[in-house]
Order: sequence, then C-alpha cells, then structure tokens
Amino acid sequence: MDLWTSRTQSATSTRRDGIPADAFGPKASGGPTPVRDFGWANPIPDRGWAVFEKRPQLALLSTEGDTKADWLRAGQAMERVLLQATADGIATSMTSHPLEWPELRWTVRDPVAAMGHVQMVFRLGYGPAGPDTPRRPLTEVLEVRE
Repeated sequence: MDLWTSRTQSATSTRRDGIPADAFGPKASGGPTPVRDFGWANPIPDRGWAVFEKRPQLALLSTEGDTKADWLRAGQAMERVLLQATADGIATSMTSHPLEWPELRWTVRDPVAAMGHVQMVFRLGYGPAGPDTPRRPLTEVLEVRE
C-alpha cells in the first residue's frame, strides 16, 4: 500500500501520482471503523478526527455469474454508478476487501433477493469535498493507435 500512498506531496517532489496524505481524510472519532484506512501504516500528524454516521447507506453491486465477462460488466456498471453519483453531488467510497475472502463473500449478499455474486460494496452519502489528487498525463497511461 505504501507504494501508491505518500506522506507528503510537494512542489519539489518527483512523484506525480499516488494518493497524497491530505486526501486520506480525518480518522473516525469513535475508534476503528470497518473501512480501509490508507493512513494507518504511516500515522499523519494533525490528520484530525470526525464523527461519522452510525448507519451509513450501503449499496451492493452484483452480477448473475462470476466469470471474467461478469467482472467486466460489473466494472462498467461501477463506472456508471460513480459518474452518476458525482453528477448528483453524492460522495462515494467503495470496498471489495471483504469480497476477497470466499468465506465472507457469501455473507454479504441478501439471501431474500435474487442477487448472484456481489462484486463491490459502495458507501454513499453527502459530505465535504475532498482535495484533488494528482493524475498522470493521459499520454502516459493511454496510447491511441489510428
């Protein structure tokens, strides 16, 4: 995780990507949370604390099957969810962490619904805007051939 997160980003830094420390957001004031904390390995001074809702709004993205084609469709659906949420001013965070363990994955789905395989868990809500994070130039990550 430390390879793509960084404690500091400055004008003299040679690093042009990754998540700067100020984008981690505050820690939960009520103790540990069930959400991945990207700043746990390198504690950040003056990171601050905040009170988070006790019952966050969660949404599950699932597919009928669990093949590579289903994963691709889930990624396309996730893109649409994130773009729509952004357009509507809704903050999102997501995790697939519990889905990486087969013995936990089946417990995430709703046994009453016709839900197949859960591919992503979203947390949705309203909150303050976070800082922008660095992006690589498009020419470094995409090659267009004519």
